[in-house]
Amino acid sequence: MECKTFYFNALRTCCYVVSDQTGDCIIIDPGCYRQTEEQRLATYIRSNNLTPRYIVNTHCHFDHLMGLAFLRQTYQIPFRTHPLEAGMLKKASSHAILFGFSMIAPGTDFSPLYDGEKLSFGTSSLKVIHTPGHSPGSVCLYGDQERMLFTGDLLFAGSVGRTDLPGGDYDQLMDSLSRKIMPLPAYTLIFPGHGPTSSLERELACNPYLQHL
Repeated sequence: MECKTFYFNALRTCCYVVSDQTGDCIIIDPGCYRQTEEQRLATYIRSNNLTPRYIVNTHCHFDHLMGLAFLRQTYQIPFRTHPLEAGMLKKASSHAILFGFSMIAPGTDFSPLYDGEKLSFGTSSLKVIHTPGHSPGSVCLYGDQERMLFTGDLLFAGSVGRTDLPGGDYDQLMDSLSRKIMPLPAYTLIFPGHGPTSSLERELACNPYLQHL
């Protein structure tokens, strides 16, 4: 699999385009806010002859959703997220206003993702891992052959996701990390919802939030 990273909006949300040799791709966490950001994303897809199959959200906070309306209109493809994010999805545009942003309401229709599901595109797949804590329906996406893990706002380089937003739960977040993430191979690459990439090995050694788990 190949992964292209975009940093979108003032909160520097990571959007990932993940593709394989067939040209099929999925778009993870489309946080593009300005038209120039939308066009950067579309130009990359077009210039690399990619065919988007799904829009996938690790969770439904507004900063990960602001490009959803544009992508749905442009590509007419399914939007996938965990069913426990339905409430977050419904409130996303009003939450955006509280943080000084405006966005087209993303609607409330989606195709549900479930824990353990294999999200397939081309000849590749990513396993859905339900990891609540940052939000009730937060998920990570794991490519076991490539050892790639898209963590959303669960785990960052040197930190973890905040739990003071509606639906956040620190104990749940720590439990998700302990039971579902730490047992993965140490050489797993981490692609977070904000900030630089890392590896599980590096986080186990240096991330202060993981030291007591």
